[in-house]
Amino acid sequence: MARIGVDVGGTNTDLVLECAKGVFYHKVPTTLKNQSIGVVEGVKHICELAGIGASDVDLIVHGTTTATNITIEHNGAETGMLTTRGFRDILHIGRHKRPYNFSLHFAVPWQSQPLVKRRNRIAVSERIVPPNGEVETALDEGEVRAAARLFKRRGIRSIVVGFMFSFLNDAHERRAKEIILEEMPDAYVTLSSEVANVMREYERFSTAAMNSYVGPKTAFYLRDLESKLREAGVSAKLRIMQSNGGVSTVESCAARPIRILMSGPAGGVIGGASEGEMAGERNIITVDIGGTSADISTIPDGRLKIMNPRDTYVSGHPVLTPMIDLVTIGAGGGSVAYIDEAGAFNVGPRSAGSEPGPACYGRGGTEPTVTDAQIVLGRLDPDLVLGGDLKLDPALSHKAIEEKIAKPLGMSVKDAALGILKIINSNMALAIRSNSVARGIDPREFSILPFGGAGPLHGVALAEAVYAKDVIVPVAPGITAAVGLLKTDLQYEHTEAVIVELNAATDSQLARINHAASRLRERVMAELDDDGIPRERQHVEVVAECRYHGQGFELRATMPDGPVTQANKTAVVTSFHDQHQLDYGYSYRDADVELITLRAIGKASVDRLHVPKLRPTDGLDIDRALKFVRSTTFDDGSTLETPRYDKAKLLAGDRVPGPAIIVQHDSTTLVPPGYVAQVLDYGNMRVHRAGVA
Repeated sequence: MARIGVDVGGTNTDLVLECAKGVFYHKVPTTLKNQSIGVVEGVKHICELAGIGASDVDLIVHGTTTATNITIEHNGAETGMLTTRGFRDILHIGRHKRPYNFSLHFAVPWQSQPLVKRRNRIAVSERIVPPNGEVETALDEGEVRAAARLFKRRGIRSIVVGFMFSFLNDAHERRAKEIILEEMPDAYVTLSSEVANVMREYERFSTAAMNSYVGPKTAFYLRDLESKLREAGVSAKLRIMQSNGGVSTVESCAARPIRILMSGPAGGVIGGASEGEMAGERNIITVDIGGTSADISTIPDGRLKIMNPRDTYVSGHPVLTPMIDLVTIGAGGGSVAYIDEAGAFNVGPRSAGSEPGPACYGRGGTEPTVTDAQIVLGRLDPDLVLGGDLKLDPALSHKAIEEKIAKPLGMSVKDAALGILKIINSNMALAIRSNSVARGIDPREFSILPFGGAGPLHGVALAEAVYAKDVIVPVAPGITAAVGLLKTDLQYEHTEAVIVELNAATDSQLARINHAASRLRERVMAELDDDGIPRERQHVEVVAECRYHGQGFELRATMPDGPVTQANKTAVVTSFHDQHQLDYGYSYRDADVELITLRAIGKASVDRLHVPKLRPTDGLDIDRALKFVRSTTFDDGSTLETPRYDKAKLLAGDRVPGPAIIVQHDSTTLVPPGYVAQVLDYGNMRVHRAGVA
């Protein structure tokens, strides 16, 4: 069985292939105009590298940034909306929460960059009322039909339907969809009750609107990729990484693309957690540094954290879909260094990407980037990047930094390059603290796990900045996100609103909870059935999303294995108290706890990528791996003659003292003076201070 993981980044597309012949890694440039072209080319290349045919591949798992990029670039579909009369401006009003509490000058994303323009939001007569979803005002089907015809005349093909209290009764939304498709058979229609069947109309409407906004382009990309793979002779199943850390089918993700808004970064976090496990470390802070951005996630005790729903914003819009807890900032190898109008020295978040890329690429780029700074300081060897496949011109890096930074600021090119790295490292260190210290986690008990093409060049500097105990460098740092794609499971989720005060719940209310849980189980099992997963391999968990009475958002609590009864309902309440204590440092054990939403999570385990162990060291000198020696400048400004070692020739147990640079095809690891890189069993490395075990 041959399997491929493909992760598309802003600069490079990373691939890993596992087959009977072993594990193979590869990188190709990302084709930004149509990512599928680069993916197909990468798949063909890595098959050639492994000596197998494209038709021999059984499974491809893909992490994509297509939906994310649409939200960043604000180039989604022109979207129309049907909503309940009197609630046309919910998407404009939003919540009372301001992006910057004490600023009088700020943009409100949901107003300055609306997902649905006001003229395309049409209110119709209908009304469902709480608490049980009774119909107070019947749906005016004539108004729905007239709105659909208006959308058609305006050329709008993507439509969202969001009615008040549809999470209690979705009959009106489903009928509106039927009418729209009668008038516009090719329309892309999203119902709020399908993508976010929970209370809170603003967040529910926003989630549905985001789905319709990114849906048409994302669906086209996924289906186009599937088609291009078939044309290339690849008949493998195509699966897509979701934001929650599970994978799903093309059809499911095309219908609900909000599930893959954090598709790419999620694979990296899973890959990082796996690398930490192989190194025997359960407390890990992953730092995925690519060409465009840095994605940071804290993994305590080996457990991936799911972001609190109150924090799941994408481009300023709330999106109620489960996402792995991570922070993303504009910091990568392509981040541009510049002097702003006030004369301040900045780096990022703008990136040179892959076209034109850093100045050293020789593709017309003239602005200095982080990669150019690494070249000038001798930390990247122009003739070794990607095994020599990517030829870089150091003279262009020197020129860009000199003209754009050094001369205007009256400093040497070396100091300007060091300044670029200090700024970008400081930006990333602040993001690490926001995801750890600010949440009560002590980085001194954690290892920094840097990956992505640029990650291991920054690892030690970041560990020093946040006082982490050491650095774990993955087996293939530049491909770790792709590796994570082959270490995750199929996963589906469904929700249903069930609002019950648990402490005082009656038998009939408990029966309602149990019936809803049963329905949710059936839905996720049906999806796993459709995916060809036998029942014995299916695992379904139902969690309760609860809150203290009057709280704004919920936390997840564990449900009993069987039905909820008067005898065991206290277990749900206690689980909520414990989670609140863990997340916030306090709990109110005597307070009333409300169940708001039930969530069923269906999983199916898949075979995990198997990384073979390295041969143990022969005890001889590591000079067997020495390539050559070149001058390298370190963070303290010292320039030292620094050996380059070929990672492929290092064995398990080898120790590489700094200063040293360890080179492999997909990444470069910097070992500063006073540090040692120890090669571990699988080819991963632990970088720590000399003399510290």
